[in-house]
Amino acid sequence: MNVLVIGANGKIARHLVEELKETDHHVTALIRKEEQSEELKSLGADETIVRDLEGDISDAFAGKDAAVFAAGSGGHTGPDKTTIIDLWGSRKSVEASKAHGVKRFIQVSSMNTDEPENGPEKMRHYFIAKRVADDYLEESGLDYTIVRPGMLTNDDPSGTVELKQKLNEKGEIPRADVAKVIAASLDTPGTIRKKFDLISGDQEIVAALNEL
Repeated sequence: MNVLVIGANGKIARHLVEELKETDHHVTALIRKEEQSEELKSLGADETIVRDLEGDISDAFAGKDAAVFAAGSGGHTGPDKTTIIDLWGSRKSVEASKAHGVKRFIQVSSMNTDEPENGPEKMRHYFIAKRVADDYLEESGLDYTIVRPGMLTNDDPSGTVELKQKLNEKGEIPRADVAKVIAASLDTPGTIRKKFDLISGDQEIVAALNEL
């Protein structure tokens, strides 16, 4: 499968590129700066494409079988940048996928998007942007999977998780484990047209995905 990783220099995406180098998938890393190229290739990307999400990215989707939207403006940016990257960048990626026949689309979202008004006030613009982006993807007709992790950490991966379409409890999860879940989702048909919350737990990833 030819996989385009959007926002490939981000923390989750870098782990994902490393995960996918151990598979038969061909990975193209969409990055914003040329100087990021060599490092992404050293992590496992087969090739890189330099494009800015704030500009035209459509041609990057040509010839791809799947896209993973792992881009984000970061937790410390304001509503304007969050809207441009997390919402509008996702929407443009969905439209480019449809235009180029890319059917499989995995999106990294967040817990709290079901009820963004109940999240911390300083983060509400982020949860709202993610919610609108998720809704747009769900209505797109693509074979989507929406991964909604809890609080992200840089801890070492455990390889075990708790995931359900809706988790009542909050929790944390290492970014590396989120990447493992995304990589496994690409090869798990049961994740198509599904969205799920994700935190650390005691279940093997593939087994958890197969129970969706």
